[in-house]
Amino acid sequence: MANDASTVFDLVILGGGSGGYAAALRGAQLGLDVALIEKNKLGGTCLHNGCIPTKALLHAGEVADQSRESEQFGIKTSFEGVDMAGVHKYKDEVIAGLYKGLQGLVASRKITYIEGAGRLSSPTSVDVNGQRVEGRHVLLATGSVPKTLPGLEIDGNRIISSDHALTLDRVPKSAIVLGGGVIGVEFASAWKSFGTEVTVIEGLKHLVPVEDENSSKLLERAFRKRGIKFNLGTFFQKAEYTQDGVKVTLADGKEFEAEVLLVAIGRGPVSQGLGYEEAGVAMDRGFVLVDEYMRTNVPTISAVGDLAPTLQLAHVGFAEGILVAERLAGLKTVPVDYDGVPRVTYCHPEVASVGITEAKAKEVYGADKVVSIKFPLGGNGKSRILKTAGEIKLVQVKDGAVVGVHMVGDRMGEQVGEAQLIYNWEALPAEVAQLIHAHPTQNEALGEAHLALAGKPLHMHD
Repeated sequence: MANDASTVFDLVILGGGSGGYAAALRGAQLGLDVALIEKNKLGGTCLHNGCIPTKALLHAGEVADQSRESEQFGIKTSFEGVDMAGVHKYKDEVIAGLYKGLQGLVASRKITYIEGAGRLSSPTSVDVNGQRVEGRHVLLATGSVPKTLPGLEIDGNRIISSDHALTLDRVPKSAIVLGGGVIGVEFASAWKSFGTEVTVIEGLKHLVPVEDENSSKLLERAFRKRGIKFNLGTFFQKAEYTQDGVKVTLADGKEFEAEVLLVAIGRGPVSQGLGYEEAGVAMDRGFVLVDEYMRTNVPTISAVGDLAPTLQLAHVGFAEGILVAERLAGLKTVPVDYDGVPRVTYCHPEVASVGITEAKAKEVYGADKVVSIKFPLGGNGKSRILKTAGEIKLVQVKDGAVVGVHMVGDRMGEQVGEAQLIYNWEALPAEVAQLIHAHPTQNEALGEAHLALAGKPLHMHD
């Protein structure tokens, strides 16, 4: 179909990652004639180089930790080491199964899938494989790649990105992780579980700096207990090879040495040389600018996912892609509330949140209008059984709704679903408190935190 010059698709999508394929699936479901163009593999970063493989590594690390520490549960095991070939086999099998399923979904919806490096050639067309694919609307969803700093060259050898870290054939003896955000702390956590000596360098004053400060402090305490070192509040200056590794120098002159340096300072948009500016699309630092409905300044072009300056999360890409497809199909659409998006960092312990931080709430509503409460997981039976520590912190507008839920502890990512409903449905603490949560579960801790905030704490001192 793409080779037929007379074919004009309803929607041409450039990029088959989370945002692109979600738009394709939903668009086709709504009767749109869709062409989906991807130069690598369907599924993009999340499936092949991000969410899925990193979580597989983290789970393998969790198994390693359980093997070492099983005696505290009365189970005798011996830990003989990490077989990275076996870890990669497990990880790749997970990816392959999901990839096959996704390919089947796209085929079943009768989406025209084109493999090749596409380039926007006009406000209504994309050139790929020497052919021009015409559409009534074009969706840009070309995603992101790992960023670096000026003068810091990622060589894939001793100075690596997260892409390289996912395919390392060994467990490094030592590693410096540059960046204490989501990517950095997840790799630091996995490597420590595998036996690597890890140091995280973060220029801001806390790990996971976009989270509530209480969550950051709890994670820092847990990392110290695990033996993960970190240096906060001083920025990177330079990196250089040593005889058998890498030396990193900070702005204050401090030096750190390790076998490898992982550059985990975030991801930048893939937009250069793709014809966006030539088509008149407004850009800022490589990002494609959009309004709340993901529309660019060009009426026939939209953009979603990591390419747009919104939250870089796969589930945000899904939501944005669905929004665009439904808008083009004529359905009534509601913009994404980015504060209401659940956020999870899958290190050990996990950090999960939805809503706004206490600091942000005070800024928005006034310090005297904000109340917060912390429920320690030590008071939760299932968390005791799992031997995990942490807290659930609630932020509330005085006499009003809960505007922030911040959780630290193993498996807290599995509790963020209810937290999302609490925030997005503007629930009052008393309304959540009257719901009965199953015992013994970690989910119960979320219920008990709301009992306390409603003024009737159970397993917690007044």
